[in-house]
Amino acid sequence: MQQDKHPDYHQVVFRDRAAGYAFLTRSTAASDQTIEWDDGETYPVVDVEISSESHPFYTGKARTVDSEGRVAQFERRYAGGASSQGG
Repeated sequence: MQQDKHPDYHQVVFRDRAAGYAFLTRSTAASDQTIEWDDGETYPVVDVEISSESHPFYTGKARTVDSEGRVAQFERRYAGGASSQGG
């Protein structure tokens, strides 16, 4: 096996600024900033804009698009004009 081929895989804290949530995991991400974690150890911290704590899909706040309503609105708006130009 070749040495020095793989990136440094270490423990990193990812901090979601939008939700005020942080979690410790292993990653190859690097950072100059550090944070003291609950266990008393100091780990590099990477700030992220969005995570599963603040993403609308995971939080249940995602909006659904009413596609049937849009199709019906389109048909009401353009139904009369399409039949008159057929000839």
